[in-house]
Amino acid sequence: MPRRSALPGIVNFAVFILLEIASLYLITHSSELQKTWIAGAGNAVKGAVWGSSEKVRNFFSLRGTNEQLSKENYLLEKEVIRLREQLRLAKADTVKLGKLPGYTTLPAEVVKMSRSKQHNYIIVNKGYEDGVQEKSGIVTREGVVGIIDAVSAHFSYALSFQNADISISARLGSEGGSGLLVWDGKSTNGAILKEIPLQYKYSPGDTIYTSGHSLVFPPDIPLGTAGKAKVVNGSTNEIQVTLFQEFKAIRYVTIVHNDSFNEVEEFLK
Repeated sequence: MPRRSALPGIVNFAVFILLEIASLYLITHSSELQKTWIAGAGNAVKGAVWGSSEKVRNFFSLRGTNEQLSKENYLLEKEVIRLREQLRLAKADTVKLGKLPGYTTLPAEVVKMSRSKQHNYIIVNKGYEDGVQEKSGIVTREGVVGIIDAVSAHFSYALSFQNADISISARLGSEGGSGLLVWDGKSTNGAILKEIPLQYKYSPGDTIYTSGHSLVFPPDIPLGTAGKAKVVNGSTNEIQVTLFQEFKAIRYVTIVHNDSFNEVEEFLK
């Protein structure tokens, strides 16, 4: 019998040895590959977890920020209200700046006021113990409010300009004719300027001022703007006036008293 060749066995043995060597190499280096793979996977998981936790932190942080902003807005609103009240009081007290020489002035607050009648009144929180006298005027920066008719120790009763019994000496423009300004009897900011001679020309929109021909009110207080006119008895104009003072919004006022009132009254007796 012919003898078999030993070559195939040698080849198989060599292949086996190579495979063993490869296996040993993979085993000896598998920990590094696993570490790399695990590290990559771990980083991905950590990234996802960090992103989610960051979103949660941002959510709660945003809610806290919104709560803080709400508190700050509330405080700011309170401060705005306080400053508005101070501004209104400052407006009412502008006469303290020396713009009304010859008049004693006193700031006051309206505590009661009627508006739904033909004979409306105002009550303010200052009386004779504060130096208030009868026949004093009540004004604001926006115009004339009324005339004090009675005084107690701590309060004063005044006839409102929106009263059928009140009339004010008023002037048309800076140098125009003077007449009587009365409430129109229906609106909260309407009046009529009467007895203006026809020779005094004007344009709608001209300003109406206190004339100064009165012992109660100082001159040159802006009262409103002129509107349409109609001729009365062929000799005078009656002019519609839109008042600057909105009577629904009055709270702080200034009481004015002519320092020469009593002396002039003596001449008129």
